[in-house]
Amino acid sequence: MLNTFLFSALTSKMLPTDYVGFTFFVGCMAMMAASAFFFLSLNQFDRKWRTSVLVSGLITFVAAVHYYYMRDYWAAFQESPTFFRYVDWIITVPMMCLEFYLILKVAGAKQSLLWKMIFYSVVMLVTGYIGEAVYPGSAALWGFISGAAYFLIVYEIYFGEASKLAKAAGGNVLAAHKILCWFVLVGWAIYPLGYMMGTTGWYNSFIPAGNIDVAYNIADAINKIGFGLVIYSLAVKSQQD
Repeated sequence: MLNTFLFSALTSKMLPTDYVGFTFFVGCMAMMAASAFFFLSLNQFDRKWRTSVLVSGLITFVAAVHYYYMRDYWAAFQESPTFFRYVDWIITVPMMCLEFYLILKVAGAKQSLLWKMIFYSVVMLVTGYIGEAVYPGSAALWGFISGAAYFLIVYEIYFGEASKLAKAAGGNVLAAHKILCWFVLVGWAIYPLGYMMGTTGWYNSFIPAGNIDVAYNIADAINKIGFGLVIYSLAVKSQQD
């Protein structure tokens, strides 16, 4: 099976109209370029912000590596690489939650906030994978649990402890926190919508099924690179103050 996959990946040809394959390739290159940018800029920051920028680079680097494999999988089989996508998310989404904690440490954020957000993100992703790939016949149930975990993250950053800490920090931290919140509320919303479009169950009664990979690819690049650029901008402004 592995030899078949490698051979197919090397010999498959993408058609000019293969927008899924095209966005996989562009997403891979964009996130690799973003990783190089974040890593090469580390020396301009002091230790206080270096970790945050490093995590931004790691998020896009991990995504770029997975996109390389997802692109080859799509080229070989013309199937959505669900497994590789969830492996990517299970690593990068908790790291994006880590970014909230890192910028809020200046206001006294405790590790309990970090672990709570990581827990919500893991529940969101694990139950999403179960509903989409393991038990698609129960997609509605698992999707409801996954969606609930997503809204708990949204609640935490808009109204919970994270929001209170951001207001206490004020200034550039509060401004960056607000932008990251919009990324989660608007940018991350494509993932539960994509889940509903790609699985069977009560979802199909009001959302048509369809190929969501192009939207996923664009959303991944915007969300992950955008997260990193917000952190980078915050670090630059904080060093200038």
